[in-house]
Parts: sequence; C-alpha cells; structure tokens
Amino acid sequence: MSNYLDGLNGPQREAVLHKDGPIMIIAGAGSGKTKVLTTRITHLMSHHKVDSFNILALTFTNKAAAEMKARIEKILGNSEARNLYVGTFHSVFARILRSEANKIGYPNNFTIYDTDDAKSVVKTVVNELNLDDKQYKPNVVYNRISAAKNALIGPAEYATDGMLQQEDARANRPMMAQIYDAYSKRCFKNGAMDFDDLLFKFYILLKNHPESLSKYQHKFKYILIDEYQDTNPAQYEIIKLLGAMHENVCVVGDDAQSIYSFRGATIENILQFQKDYDDVKVVKLEQNYRSTKNILSVANEVISRNKNQIEKKLFTDKGDGEKIKLVRTMTDNDEGKMVADTIKEQKLRNHFFNKDFAILYRTNAQSRSFEESLRRMGIAYRIYGGMSFYQRKEVKDFIAYLRLIANPRDEEALKRIINYPARGIGKTTLDKAVLMANENNLTLWEILCNAAMYGFRSGTLESIDGFVTTIKMFQSELQKKNAYDLAIIVGKSTGIVKELFNDKTTEGLARYENVQELLNSIKEFTETPMNEEDGEVGDKGLGTYLQQIVLLTDADGDDKENQDVVKLMTIHASKGLEFPVVFVGGLEETLFPNAMAINTREELEEERRLFYVAITRAERNLYLSFSNARYRFGQLQQNEPSRFLDEIPEDHLDRSYAGGQAKNNASTGWSKGSAFERMSRGFPGSDTRSAPAAEKGRPAYAVPAIKSTLKEHVPTENFVASDTSNLQQGQKVEHQKFGFGEVMKMEGAAHNPIATINFEHNGEKKIMLNYAKLRIVNSE
Repeated sequence: MSNYLDGLNGPQREAVLHKDGPIMIIAGAGSGKTKVLTTRITHLMSHHKVDSFNILALTFTNKAAAEMKARIEKILGNSEARNLYVGTFHSVFARILRSEANKIGYPNNFTIYDTDDAKSVVKTVVNELNLDDKQYKPNVVYNRISAAKNALIGPAEYATDGMLQQEDARANRPMMAQIYDAYSKRCFKNGAMDFDDLLFKFYILLKNHPESLSKYQHKFKYILIDEYQDTNPAQYEIIKLLGAMHENVCVVGDDAQSIYSFRGATIENILQFQKDYDDVKVVKLEQNYRSTKNILSVANEVISRNKNQIEKKLFTDKGDGEKIKLVRTMTDNDEGKMVADTIKEQKLRNHFFNKDFAILYRTNAQSRSFEESLRRMGIAYRIYGGMSFYQRKEVKDFIAYLRLIANPRDEEALKRIINYPARGIGKTTLDKAVLMANENNLTLWEILCNAAMYGFRSGTLESIDGFVTTIKMFQSELQKKNAYDLAIIVGKSTGIVKELFNDKTTEGLARYENVQELLNSIKEFTETPMNEEDGEVGDKGLGTYLQQIVLLTDADGDDKENQDVVKLMTIHASKGLEFPVVFVGGLEETLFPNAMAINTREELEEERRLFYVAITRAERNLYLSFSNARYRFGQLQQNEPSRFLDEIPEDHLDRSYAGGQAKNNASTGWSKGSAFERMSRGFPGSDTRSAPAAEKGRPAYAVPAIKSTLKEHVPTENFVASDTSNLQQGQKVEHQKFGFGEVMKMEGAAHNPIATINFEHNGEKKIMLNYAKLRIVNSE
C-alpha cells in the first residue's frame, strides 16, 4: 500500500498530496485523471485518516464510479472503499433523498420515472388540459421542463419569468407554464420524481431545510467532482452549498472537452471556479500518455483558436508517430469504402484487430455508409452510444411500410405500422384481428381487407378501411414507380416525414435526419448503375432495394460481449475513450461544424472542442476525411471542406493517402476551374499538379480523391439540369457524376426513356432520364 504514489509525475503528485482547501485539476486528454482521483482519495484515507463516510466523489457514469471504487479497494486492501459516497450525481442524490424525502413531502419509497414514464405523464396532462398534443408534443414539452429544472426554475418561477413566457408564445406554446405546474403536481401526487427532480428536489432540500444542509455539510468534508466541465447550473449550485463549510472541493476536468451544452452543461462552471473560492490551487496535467507527438501537435493547434479557455499545452514522451492522413473522397459512400479498405489493409500490415479501430462522426445518420462498406468487406462492427442505422425506430418504421407494400403477408411489418402514425387502430383491435387470422388460417392482411365480416365497430372499421386503402394505393404504384419515387409517396402520404420535420427538439431533428438519410440511400440506389463498368441499368424497383437492405441488415449472430469489432459512434459518445486507430468522417461545412451550431462564437467554439475530442481519441493513427458530394435531403450536394481543416499545421499532414495505400496521383487533385476553386475559404484554384504554397497560413489542399470506378468530375459552375424529354441521339450532355458525353442511342418506353451515352472519361452508360440529372451542352 505504501507505494501507491509511485508512478505519479510531478503535477499528478502535487494534486494528490494537496489536502485542504479548494483545488482545480485541469486534466488534459489522456493525462491520467482517473489515476489522480483514485490516488487522491486513497491518500486522504490512508495518510490523513479521513473517514470514508466523509468523502463524496461524484462522476457522470456508473462505470467511472465503479472503476474508482475498485481501484481504491485494490490499493487499500480493505472494505473501507465500500463506504465511500462514490457515484453519479443522480444516484448519490437519490440515495440521500430516500432518507430525507419526507421533509419535502415525498414518501421515502418514491418512484423514479424514467424518460418514457415522464413523457407519458406529460401526455396525460396535455390531454386533461384539452390541449392539442400535436402543438404540445410530449417530447418537446418534457425537454422544456427538463431544461427549466436543470436551471433551477420551478413552476412558479417559470410562470412569472417574462422572457420564458415570450419564448413560449413565439413557439406557439403559451400554455407551457400551466403544463409544467400540472405535471409537477401530478408527479407529486403519484409520489414520483423524474431524473431531473433528483437534482432539483435535492437542491430544494438543501436550500429550504437548514438542518439538512448542515447535516450534509458536516458529513462531506471532502468533495471531489469528475468531469466538472460537464456540470449544469443545478449541479453547480448543489456543490457550492455542500462545500460552503469546509471548502475542500476538488474539481477535475478539461474545459477543452466541454461538449454537452445541449444537455444543459455550462463551460462557465470550470472557467470561473477560481472566482468561487479564495486561494484556489490550480494544477495542470499536461503530459499525455495516449497519443503521439503529431496527434497532440494538431490537437494543441486546433484548440488554441478558442478564446474562452484555460491555457495549457499537451506533450508526450512518445515518438512523433505517423502524420495525420487527410483524405478527400468523391462521395460519402466512397468515404465509407476508403475507411473499410484502410481497416483491412492496416490489419494485414500492422496486425491490428478490429477492436483497435474506431470510426467517429458528427451525427448518427452518417453511420450508414460506413456500415454498408464494412459489411461488404466482411468486417465485424458495432454501433456504440447508439444503435445500427437500420435498427433505429424511425428507419424500421419507414422500411416496414415498404416491406408491407412489397409483401402484404409480412405480418411483423404490418403490426409495426398499422397505427403509425396514429390512426385509431389500438392494441385491442390488433389483438382481435390477430386472433381471427389464427382461427381462420388467414393472413392478418386478409382479415383487415375483409374487416366488415368480422364484427369490428363502425369507428374502428372506418380506420381499418382507411389503412387498407392507403396500402393498396401504394401497391398500385409498385410496378409504375422506382423505389425512391414510391418511398417519397409513402413519406408524404402517411405524414411520417412531416411529423418528424415538425419536431424541432434535438432528438426530433436526429430522427428526421435518419429518415432523410434512408431516403438518400434509396435515391442513390435508383441513380447508380448496377454495374458501372458495363453500364447495365438493372432493376430499380422496391423489391430489389429491399433485398439489398435485408442482406445489409441481417444480424451476424455473434456474441456482443468482448467481441472483436470495429467501433462506430458519434464523437459525443467517444468522450473518455481511446483507440489505436481513429477515423473522423464528414469534415465538411454545415456538417462539422454543424450548420445549427455556428451562429455565435460560443457555439462555434464548442464545435471546435468537439473536433479536439475527436483528435485526442487516437493513440497511433488518425485519419480525417471529407467528401466532395454527399446526399442530403434527397439531393446530391457539393460540400466545402470544414473550416477546422484550415487550422491544422501543414507539416503534420499527409495528403497523399488514398484508400488503403499511399499514392501520388496528381490528376486526382482539384482541377482549375472547379467548384472548389471558387470556395472562399482559402482553397487555391490552380491545377493541383502545380499547387501553390499555402497563402496567409492556409494550406493548399492538394488532396487526392478516393474513387470507386469513376473518373472524377466536378460539375460545371451553376450546373442546372435540362429538360431531357426531347433528348436526341447525337446531342452532347453533362452528367453530375460521369462528366461530358454524347448520346449514342435512345430506347425504352415513353414513360421511362433510357439513353445510351458515351462519356469521355467513363465510357458508355445506360441512363434512365427520369432520374438522372443531365445538362444539355448543345441542341444540334
């Protein structure tokens, strides 16, 4: 036990040995903060004989709390660690509230509502107030109430806050205060607290009951808070109250990794900690034990652009390592292929396992192209901090419609969407229909098509007939429309897309983006030749698409525990983790930084901190990629590389990397006169074979493009598709992807004409004119 201080560097030891008074430990990425926290607690108990019952350690995950306890118990070799108050804010405060609940009018056995429970109560309250649940969606209302509680705003304060009332009025939700009040009263009546109440009610207990405040101020003589940069106003105020007596408050965090403002976290808590207490000791942990020098140099340079920060500079004793690979791809699908190819190549060359790789992205919707490429390459993967793209509810719901249209006997698809969106066909009705189908040896669809024969009530019968008519209408288009056009009809006719679009919460936006990404994949399926080399058009119908999706989403059946898999996750979900090889995809303007987070300096700086977090996950190799074009909202959009790429030192970048092997193919760089020449963010427009040096500190982005089998083509400036209804043999045309070509032959039915076009650099292709975007170059 006496050697627990061994292995600590100077700053780490300084942080551990400090006993009394406030201390702020600025722990840079990979600097060993967990080791410092556990050793500091061990030192308090072992050397200073502080009773374990007098130490409070707060974390943000149960995993972190369990790890801290396990480490301390291992060092001390006794059971004292079990007496520590170590846990998440919510778990520790719930533990205390169990014994103090009666003071605020709750029973000691109060129920804790999870998010679904809470939203259900919100829905009940909205209905009881005779309000429109489309105007006051439970998800939106719940999030608004949650934000208020985390800001320590109760129902009474909410109702009298003029600014909040104005915000609700502008959002056309003027009854929010009444809903909040009724919701709080209903929870109280039910003897229940939601997650946010565990903070809010604990604060009320300390604020309004001096005897309880004094009790816990005396009890917790030493307070330690992990990830302090992620605390919200409620957590901040609680810590101030608890620590006011002894002021032995130790906060550990990194302002450069503050990325959760959307959850209510405020970076000001850590930036202003020194103003909250007198004589605060500040210790900076700047030695990184994770990454190479090249990776840390890039991280330091990027984060130095933020004005609101605590100055620090990470360093390491590790070697320089490889330069950061910067890769430009033609499309997001090519980006996925590049990553899969590189993983396969790196596994062979450097004997990596799948688990050594992580693929990080800004939004969940980006996972699709990576998933599809990994599956095609036979590389095992797992979505972390989320679920597989095709397993997300909104995606499964939409695909269920398509499955039912293609095969009405698909009972599982039918049951999934018979009442989505809500159409008055409840569980009782569905159970009755299933029973009748089983008794009569018929399919569920047959029962519904003949519902009048089976005794359903008139109102229910009307709903069932409406549903059947809708599906039959979709089926009538099955042979007339390709997969994308039919999917668009489904999205519009059912109201699914509109419903998701109208939900402006963070979760609602993510669901809407996922459905748009699904539509993007269908759009690309219909516009991409089945065989690009021989120009075969192939079947673009719904059945073919669904078969492709089934093959992509069929479960592996592998054990998920300790599985050797590539890890896919959002950058937010990756915080606190580390991987030998990291890919960061989608480094494009409006995607990363996100278009919704660049309206203020504060928002942009959080996006930059998010990029910093992504960079510092990498131990050995880091790949940054972006695409020329990406399908978004059903359209192939040209992209501008992220402004963050401007901020990376040129001497730490390798621009010659191209999909699993280094290449020096100058012809794949940006060409003179391309759209990229005209970008205003400092990307030179000369031919990349003689690219000029960086101007005014900005690099000349001569990055090779990763292609599939296509020759790169950047559409002409202000490309506008022409009316091709009268396209003739011999005319010259331009295709957004294949480039310039000549029409060699016209064939196909009048409603679905097909042109055979000989493209200058991509050979002969068969193009369906209903779906392709062509610009007629001449009319000869």
